[in-house]
Amino acid sequence: MKNLRYPHLFSPIEIGNFVVPNRIVHAPTDISSANADGSVNQRVITYHEEVAKGGCGFIIVGATTPDKATGRPTVTCVAADEDPMIPGLANLAEAMHRHGARCAVQIQHPGRQAAWPRKDLFAPTDMVVSLPGSAGHEIVYAEEAGSKGKSIRAMTIEEIYDIIEKFAEAAWRVQQAGFDAVELHGAHGYLIAQFMSPYVNRRNDRFGGSFINRMRFVLEIVDRIHRKCGKDFPVGLRYSGEEYIEGGRTLEESVKVAKLMEESGVAFLDISAGIFELPGPTMDPMYYPQGWNTYTAEEIKKHVNIPVITTHSLRDPAYCERILAEGKADMVGLSRQMVADPYWANKAKAGETEEIRKCISCLVGCWQESLLVKREMRCAINPAVGDERFIHIQPAQEKYKVAIVGGGPGGMEAARIATLRGHKVTIFEKSNELGGAILYCCAVPGKEKMKWYADWIRRQMNKLGVEVHLQKEVKLEELKAFDAAIIATGGKVTRPDIPGVNLPFVVTFEDVLRCKKRSCEFYTERPEPVECGDTVLVWGDNFGAADTVEKLGFEGKKVFVVTENREFASWMEPCHRDVMMNRFAGGNGEGLKTRTYAHPVTVITESTVVEIKDQGEIVIQDREFNKSTIKVDNVVLTQVKCNDDLYQELLDAGIVVAKIGDAKKVRNLRGAVTDGANIGFTLDLDLMMNANNSPIANLPTEVKILG
Repeated sequence: MKNLRYPHLFSPIEIGNFVVPNRIVHAPTDISSANADGSVNQRVITYHEEVAKGGCGFIIVGATTPDKATGRPTVTCVAADEDPMIPGLANLAEAMHRHGARCAVQIQHPGRQAAWPRKDLFAPTDMVVSLPGSAGHEIVYAEEAGSKGKSIRAMTIEEIYDIIEKFAEAAWRVQQAGFDAVELHGAHGYLIAQFMSPYVNRRNDRFGGSFINRMRFVLEIVDRIHRKCGKDFPVGLRYSGEEYIEGGRTLEESVKVAKLMEESGVAFLDISAGIFELPGPTMDPMYYPQGWNTYTAEEIKKHVNIPVITTHSLRDPAYCERILAEGKADMVGLSRQMVADPYWANKAKAGETEEIRKCISCLVGCWQESLLVKREMRCAINPAVGDERFIHIQPAQEKYKVAIVGGGPGGMEAARIATLRGHKVTIFEKSNELGGAILYCCAVPGKEKMKWYADWIRRQMNKLGVEVHLQKEVKLEELKAFDAAIIATGGKVTRPDIPGVNLPFVVTFEDVLRCKKRSCEFYTERPEPVECGDTVLVWGDNFGAADTVEKLGFEGKKVFVVTENREFASWMEPCHRDVMMNRFAGGNGEGLKTRTYAHPVTVITESTVVEIKDQGEIVIQDREFNKSTIKVDNVVLTQVKCNDDLYQELLDAGIVVAKIGDAKKVRNLRGAVTDGANIGFTLDLDLMMNANNSPIANLPTEVKILG
């Protein structure tokens, strides 16, 4: 039966010799969760099976290396370079097939961007490059550059043909395992993309120079796969429609690539964006709007008859339906969105779009704190990624009355998990709405996606019937009526002990970042944000500082930032930071078309504020004790510490209590959500606290139960 809400999204499509039941694609995603030898384990199966259960029609398993010895995109990626890998791959294919999904494996050799090995990397050429978003987060240099980092060298002809054969052998193993197709990764500056790119490929032999010579590497891979697997085994190609770098491939050449690939027998095209020299378009952080890259797929589709997949920041089913209805692409690819919510397809089909946990493009869990540091993938807003405890949440054997003090992301996630397990939860929030620190992002242009998560988790509170008391500062005596208390009070702004810090023009980032909107379904009444003057000094180096600078920059203010660090925002996810620093300089991110700042941002590093004088004179001192003065209209304080005063009070009173999120340690959204999920899961059986005052349920029996 045709889906009346999204008839195009849920219509079948042919790829080569098989039919996909709908137009929804799990774009290839390296979850870096395989065994050390690259073999498939249960974690890899569980992740992809959840996506299949969720109704996705075509699942592409990401970044599978054809040769571990010369290049792994992540240290625990899936491998298809040995026959013993076939049984695990077969189990993976079977897990997806049993839920009606079609599936492929993406074969990827990273070349110069390998996370492993750490030396003797190869590429088409040995040019000196800086890759801020590369796998491993390291600068890659040519051997002769004499700088630290990973060295690369140009491949020999013999090595090129050896790798071509290994791509074909990997595809054959994928076929033997029962997959429906294979995809070649020719995007983002990985090995195939390195050969294809006029920017990277500086060879002067048959594999470089002219357009056809640059295409020869991928053409020979396709031909060799067809010879080894048969021409009826579909081969797809993922590549960047634009590389967004001077001298790189443009959309015009990408159209030529598409025509050539169709002539060579490629069965589908998966259109991505970017090259890792400029990580913004490749990883499209929060600043990039939904579907910003669709124009490339739209143009390419005009020139070929094989299916074209569009990807990048697709979140809303209605938006995806419109792309297909307007003929801009044949299929829509979702990667991080499937990480945040593997049941996206089922929820869309059922018309339950408000239940979709939309990816906010933060890149924290899936990239910064996972793949970038060579760990298994996680998600900032979906604790089930990498932790199967949260996929099928088991009811608690003993139910508790739980008080949660603080209605931010950590407190609400704790309430969600605990309520799902059967506990009776009450949230006490001192402000007039739930959301906590994530609501500050609503005021920052380009960060509005944060509200997607805020709204989703707030709806969960309503749906689950969590008792919520707003504008309520709960007292110790009231908390004695509960079995346990969870302190989720977040952080609080501090005022450094310097002259003038309490002058009227000195405000906090919380004052500046208050949301102006009066149409939110969750608010009761909000105070107005503080309006700063034309010139502002932001003092500090954290999320509050960065968001304040961005808000004021877009408002046309002249902004100074003072940080004690050697550079500003070194803690930030690098793709976000790259775009943000471009904005600070008066530009924009590559491929990003938004309003720019009226004034460049001045960053004063390795310095601090030592005095604030009347009339806005600010005395700044550097690490050599040299002093200078800046005159501004406002100073914005951003220093934050844990707000855990109530925790110690409850602990001293003998109440069973634990603290989470920024009340425990000032971190980020993933830290808060993960803490909340873990505490909600731990409330079970005999409630006990270990010496760190964290709840557990497996202490030895001779240990006295508290509470």
